Amino acid sequence: MLDALARPLATVAALALPPRCPGCGAVGEADHRFCARCWGRLDFLGPPWCAGCARPFPFDRGDGALCGPCLADPPPYAGARAAVAYGDVARTVALRLKYAGRTAFAQTAARQMARLLPDDATLLVPVPLHRRRLWSRGYNQAALIADALARASGVPRAHDLLLRRKPTPVLRGLGRRARAKAVAGAFALADRAAPRLMGAHIVLVDDVFTTGATAGACTRVLLRGGAARVTVLAWARVIDPQATGD
Repeated sequence: MLDALARPLATVAALALPPRCPGCGAVGEADHRFCARCWGRLDFLGPPWCAGCARPFPFDRGDGALCGPCLADPPPYAGARAAVAYGDVARTVALRLKYAGRTAFAQTAARQMARLLPDDATLLVPVPLHRRRLWSRGYNQAALIADALARASGVPRAHDLLLRRKPTPVLRGLGRRARAKAVAGAFALADRAAPRLMGAHIVLVDDVFTTGATAGACTRVLLRGGAARVTVLAWARVIDPQATGD
């Protein structure tokens, strides 16, 4: 009886609120699906790329190859992965998720990120927000993505292990050194976090990967707490140094 009543209501809801493309808002066939035009404008990332930061290579340099910046200054994380390059469509999804309350876009991002989740991942940890920013925004977009990844993969997530103990300025527009300075000392482990980290392969989840300053600061704290390794996983990776990301 309840199913018979629910089906007409679902039909009405679908007509009133049809699925829309996350990139342009055009009416589509299903939730979280991009229209053909936006799909074609997404630059999906994968090997060959730098094993340290996921910067694409024009040709295969072999397993474990690093780009120039990672050779000069190796990152503390075991590798960074991102579903797409930061472009017009990827930026739209990231900004609407972060600032416009489009929390369903966390699942949109997670659907594309799931293919890059390491097979031996043991725990998903989102990059945390400072409590002031969390209060003002109402949610942490990285935590929402981690939740969606956990549901899709079965890998558990932990929101309470890593803390942002001091506020940091908006990183958009800052260079590598300025970003590293801004996040220095910003992160810490929660009390009693060590037992859950000991020997774990942590996947650090974020929406946008730019220079790796934030990921590096988080990784150092997690490794000091006992994690065996940390892999970074993001929705979008900024390739153009002139592009903006957080």
